[in-house]
Amino acid sequence: MDSTSTISSSIAPLTRPTPQPHESPSAKALISSLSLVKHIEGGYFAELDRNPWVVPNPFARVGAGFTGMDTSRLASAEPNRTAPTPLTGNNTIRNASTSIFYLLTRTTPWGCFHRNKGRTVHTLIRGRGRYVIIHADEGAVGGAQTGFKRVETFVVGHGFERGERAVWVVEGGKYKASFLVGGGEGKGKGEEEEEGGEGLLISETVIPGFEYSDHDFLTLNRFKELVPPEQVEEMKWLIRTGEKPEEKDLL
Repeated sequence: MDSTSTISSSIAPLTRPTPQPHESPSAKALISSLSLVKHIEGGYFAELDRNPWVVPNPFARVGAGFTGMDTSRLASAEPNRTAPTPLTGNNTIRNASTSIFYLLTRTTPWGCFHRNKGRTVHTLIRGRGRYVIIHADEGAVGGAQTGFKRVETFVVGHGFERGERAVWVVEGGKYKASFLVGGGEGKGKGEEEEEGGEGLLISETVIPGFEYSDHDFLTLNRFKELVPPEQVEEMKWLIRTGEKPEEKDLL
């Protein structure tokens, strides 16, 4: 299967994993050992490092960020931002970097489409999963008249001979989602599921450091503007539903 979807050929198949009602004993042990908590995107996480080196906020410039507006002076410039201000309350600075553990399990097997302003370096620790990237920051595929953006999908895992990735970078401005792969997706006939198949554990390093004020979720209306109808149908289960997260949820 090609890693890149075009507007003329749909990404297939993207098999939606079925959430299990209870975490397995091994998943519970891992969550406890790493002190993970639930993430608003889906899955679990724990912040590992927040670089004490502070840098000027590169997104506070005119032309920076999601909208090209100076968000340091206009709080309403990006109404879909997950938080209006950074945790410190100071939008002129950012930590140089932050790092987290991120885990998908059979109970919470996908992370919904979202984007960050900073670039994110992902490193696989164990398990296998599939990532879907919508290159919303690029020009339209097939000409400006369509408005549709390039969509990329790839498997992360240790099957390097099959093209699986163990390190991948997502630049700011791109929407990403991820989910567990079931069975032998992406594997040759007769190959066994690798150890750690109950979940996907990675680390993420965001540069400059992560803030919810630099984060937003993809909405269904925006999704319909970015990809053609057949891809909306394939992937709409990766759109977060429900109310906007409250401040108490932004750990």
